[in-house]
This record gives sequence, structure tokens and C-alpha cells, in this order.
Amino acid sequence: MEVRVDRRDPESLDAAHLLQSGFWCRFKEQFGWTPFAFQVRVRHSNGEGTFNLFLHLRALFPGFSLAYVPFGPAFPLESGSETSRVEEGFLLLERIGKVLGKELPSLCHLVRFDVPWENPLGKVRNLNSSVRQDIHLYKALTDIQPPDTVLLDLTQTEEELLNGMKPKTRYNVRLALKKGVEVRTGTVADLEQWYVLYRETAIRDRIGIHPYAYYRALFDLTHSYGGESPMLSLFLASYEGTLVGGIIVALFKNEAIYLYGASSNQHRNVMASYLLQWEAIKWAKGLGASTYDLFGIPPTEDPTHPMVGLYRFKTGFGGRILHRWGSWDYPIHRIPYGIYRQGERLRYWYHKVFRKRFP
Repeated sequence: MEVRVDRRDPESLDAAHLLQSGFWCRFKEQFGWTPFAFQVRVRHSNGEGTFNLFLHLRALFPGFSLAYVPFGPAFPLESGSETSRVEEGFLLLERIGKVLGKELPSLCHLVRFDVPWENPLGKVRNLNSSVRQDIHLYKALTDIQPPDTVLLDLTQTEEELLNGMKPKTRYNVRLALKKGVEVRTGTVADLEQWYVLYRETAIRDRIGIHPYAYYRALFDLTHSYGGESPMLSLFLASYEGTLVGGIIVALFKNEAIYLYGASSNQHRNVMASYLLQWEAIKWAKGLGASTYDLFGIPPTEDPTHPMVGLYRFKTGFGGRILHRWGSWDYPIHRIPYGIYRQGERLRYWYHKVFRKRFP
């Protein structure tokens, strides 16, 4: 297998996904990431082909930079058995990582791929237990983008989408309407109020969020970006004049992605979150989207998982559960990577074990 990469301007290449786009490169550039874009040419026994790859480079500490590829490479795996397709895909990842190591700055010691391909093995994410053991890729300790999600087929009619929901979800959508919940499309002027609610959500659910400037910059760039830009919509839900929920949804090409959601600690019984999603689904469908990505669930409906409620909420809308492979590392330089991985392991233990025992 022969792999070549040609560096290009991010705006000059077609994008396959919002996170694999020139727009996302320029957005992350505002927050300390250096964008890179390449056209990748692959030649193997079955022929040859090209695809585009976008990545972001960041110095994590003096002498160590990381290259991050969100949801890339975005191309379908070749036909054949599941094992052979996965083996071929990860072998290609290794070759891409090796070539990128010669193109990126010398202090870049690691390429981290957030692999977008479907994982036919479900929750099993150990590469060496399923395919060749001589492929030098290593599972990251944590996934950056959610590897598990729910995809809705928006080519269905609204009636078919409603019928595809679980009965309780369909009931809650209608209950929110009956209770008088009102959903409207907000503007950038409403974003600060939404962020207050988002902070409330983050404290309640113990999740990390960005500063307000991050979300404001995302909206501002959609208006100023000269290339292929997503359409962003802020949906706000009110009950008796009080803001009780809000979600941000992006429409990029024919895919809608639910990016961020906030909900109040008050009036949770009016089921505003269900109506917000339904209105966003109808909005995306009306604009021609064929897919609605609910963007992130736990891998299974494990009742002990802290986010099992999120799993039940999102899967309640029907659709197809998709398991991806998650984040994988190609170490450009093994010794710096080994030191960094030990540091990541300590950080993982601190956040996932120590802080849960001693909050």
C-alpha cells in the first residue's frame, strides 16, 4: 500500500463532515489550534483513490505537540469480510500517520485519529483482539468525539418519524405541547441567556463546557466565513414565560448534528427537551437534511452508567444506533509518546477515579 499526501489550503478542499471541513479548521484556529489540510492519495492492490483529510495541531506543553484528526479519514471501508475491512482501514491509518509524521513540525510526536468508521464489533474496541497485531496504533485512553450515537433517517415522513419513536418519547413530545411549552428559534442575542442555562446543566450533570466566547465565535464564524459554512440554529423552549431549555443544531450539507443542549433544573415535568428535539428534527427535514445525528450516547443501556438517562432519551427517538471505533493514536516518536501516555493515564485516574471518590 502506497500513501502520499499533498498539503492544501483548508478552504480549497471538499468536506465530508462538519468536523472534517475548512470551516471547522478556521473555528478551532481561534482557540489555539493550527489547521492543516491534505489531499491523500492511496494506491493498493485493488486500485487507487484520493480523499481529503483535515487536522488540527496544538502544543500541549514545551517540546510536545499533538495532531488531532476529528472524524477522519472520512471514507467508507472497502468491501469484504468485517475483519478484512477493519484490518485494511487500520493499516491505512498507520500508513497515513507515518507519512504525516514527515509533513508535520518536528515537535509533533503524536497523531490522534477519531475514527468515523462503524465498528461491527460493537463495544469491543481492542484492535489487537480482532485484527493483525503488527499494526502500530494504540487505543486512546479516552475518546474525544462520542463513538456511539443515534442516527435518524429524515427521508421518512413526519408521521413515520413519530411512529418510529418509543411510545414514551412520542407521549412526552405531545405532553410538552399540551402543557403549553413554546419553542422558538433564537438569535445570537439570545446566546448569553442560553449559556447561563448551559452552565446550570453542566453543574447538574458534571460535564465540562467551554467559555461563552467559544459558542459565540461559532455563531459569528457562520456569518463571516467565506467558504462552505454550516447553518446553525438555536432552539429555545419557554414555559409560562421562563426559559427552560435550549439546543444548538448544525446543518452541514445533508446532515443535521445536535451539538449542545441545556435544560433548567425547574419545570422538568413539562418535557421541554423532547419538544426541542422534535422541532429541530422538523427544521432539519424541512431544509432537506437526510440524517439527524443525536451525537453521543453511552455504548449500552447500562443502568449503572452515569449517563444512562441520556441513552434512554436519545434512543427514544428511534433511528439507528451507530458504534464507531473511537480515538486511536499513531506515535510519530515513541519515547515522547510513551511519556505523554503515562501522563494521560494519571490524568484519567484523577478525573475518573479520584474525583468520583473525593468530589
